Amino acid sequence: MGTNPGPTPCVPSTPRNTGARAARDHGAWYRWGQRGPTRAARVAGGWGRGMGAGPRVLLVDDEAAITANLAPFLARAGFAVTVAADGEEGLRRATAAPPDLIILDVLLPRLDGRAVLRHLRGAGAWTPVILLTQVGDAGERAMALEEGADDYLNKPFDPHELVARMRAVLRRARPGRPPLAAAARLTSGDLTLDRRARRAWLAGRELTLTPKAAAPLDYLLTHPDELLTRDRLLDAVWGWDWAAGTRAVDMRVSELRRALAADPAAPRFLETVPGQGYRFVGPVEGPAT
Repeated sequence: MGTNPGPTPCVPSTPRNTGARAARDHGAWYRWGQRGPTRAARVAGGWGRGMGAGPRVLLVDDEAAITANLAPFLARAGFAVTVAADGEEGLRRATAAPPDLIILDVLLPRLDGRAVLRHLRGAGAWTPVILLTQVGDAGERAMALEEGADDYLNKPFDPHELVARMRAVLRRARPGRPPLAAAARLTSGDLTLDRRARRAWLAGRELTLTPKAAAPLDYLLTHPDELLTRDRLLDAVWGWDWAAGTRAVDMRVSELRRALAADPAAPRFLETVPGQGYRFVGPVEGPAT
């Protein structure tokens, strides 16, 4: 169990840091009802110097209004945090001293977050990466995952949700190997999913799945042992502009259970968490290399 990170800071999505706005960042946190960092914390803790003593996290974001509160929040949650303010600095720090996890904004000056991600993956660096994005389109987010991101979170976000995602990504990280989200083929016991062809097999028998059922199966397999709320599945798989509500998620999970011949009372793959959502409970493996 992690330590209690304390009061939740607001993490707004603000315009990019330009000109006079930079001088207003600190006061902006007071307008959001939050205390800014003390001068002693800024000098001793430093942005760009590690804070905390747990897993090493590199936070790459150019919005001082976010990093000023988020970095100490993550430190209180048990992470050792280093901050970089642009893509080039983030890539330099990630290469010189690889952290355990990178929190990477997409819209960055000098080198955007997805370019940083491509540089890392192209160099064979498989440090887990969570993207912070303002893009809500499911296709764009799927492309980011295919490029090697482990997860993504839309701005504005709840910092507690970010911490939960960070711990989940660290649990399923495979040192020196691509993330499950970048694998073309996944297996869990006798269940196999070809993610590119959107085809699945159980004990050698191909399953008949509608596209709307194959999509949540893909997301569940790439996030094993993680509680996924109906809202999160709806957002991740179909996007918030999808006309159907969360009942559509329940319908597709029921379709998956029928295809998998699953017994809800003794789940082998899918577990229902009453009042919350679903969890994929089977061990998941991608390619060995």
